[in-house]
Amino acid sequence: MYVMKRAQLFTPLENGIVRCDVCERRCYIKPGQRGLCGNYVNIDGALYHFGYGKLSAIESRPIEIKPLFHYWPNSTALTFSNWGCNFFCPWCQNHHLSFRLPKEDDSIYTPQDLLKMAIINGDEGFSASFNEPTTNFDFLIDLAELAKNNNLYFMMVTNGYLTLRAIDMLFSLGVDGWSIDIKGCPKIKRALVSIDHSIVYRNAKYIIDLGGHVEMVYLVITNTNDFNECIEWIIDNHINRLGANIPLHINRYFPAHVWREPPTNINILKHIADRARKEGIEYVYIGNVHDPELETTKCPKCGKVLIRRVYYRVTHFDLDRDGEKYKCPRCGYIIPIRGRYIPWK
Repeated sequence: MYVMKRAQLFTPLENGIVRCDVCERRCYIKPGQRGLCGNYVNIDGALYHFGYGKLSAIESRPIEIKPLFHYWPNSTALTFSNWGCNFFCPWCQNHHLSFRLPKEDDSIYTPQDLLKMAIINGDEGFSASFNEPTTNFDFLIDLAELAKNNNLYFMMVTNGYLTLRAIDMLFSLGVDGWSIDIKGCPKIKRALVSIDHSIVYRNAKYIIDLGGHVEMVYLVITNTNDFNECIEWIIDNHINRLGANIPLHINRYFPAHVWREPPTNINILKHIADRARKEGIEYVYIGNVHDPELETTKCPKCGKVLIRRVYYRVTHFDLDRDGEKYKCPRCGYIIPIRGRYIPWK
């Protein structure tokens, strides 16, 4: 028999109402109702994780596909998702997962089930991805503890809209890899206008200050978040709040769900990448184009090719390891890499 798990982050209010404290939406939920993401329900004045263990997809995938290019290179992660989201982007590639709420009769998995799968697969870690993993918070907490105890890494592909308390709890259990999506900017008008996009940068900086590994992902959506003011806002926040050595992935958009703008012009992607490099961002990649030259890591100091990638796998890795640090073999420049390089299995 399935029993819902009591949530760890909520605040009881008057008249049996509770406030969910997992994401910055901070839903106020009346008794018997669920929050926006559909995963948390108020039962008699307490918040429960209705979607706990109700997973929508599980598969082993390369870490580079997240994308994370500087985190456990060439490793694989057991990647999993649940149902629902807290943003509902109209261009969502995984809308069949994100726009569908968990149901009573969904299949149930335990954190122990996923641990066994990861070990059998030979995966180096876990990735919460596909939909927004923040909606699966209490399940993540339990799985992260298992991962930490079994020396497996744990990373998230997220819109970065968590509360600081949620980040603290996840980070304390070893969730140290974060691929954070940039959906827009304060002046965006066509979608996600209720989102405070500055929170994404607040959280990214907070994770970096804790010692976590962050890579930012800017999906450039035609006629939506590709105008000059938005581009400048994103680059300025990256440089001034996160730092020059934090990787920036500039990804191509393709029509999906209800959004029918044409695919991003590749010249626009290259233009943004050039601007980012000129402003000082050291690691800029263009994704969803499948051009190895646009996904190659070069030394920011001497220009030596250090890492080549082809279809999300590392085909060339030329770095010297000095303890926990990786250096350019030509000039000795420190290259930010979290974890270790995994040779082909």
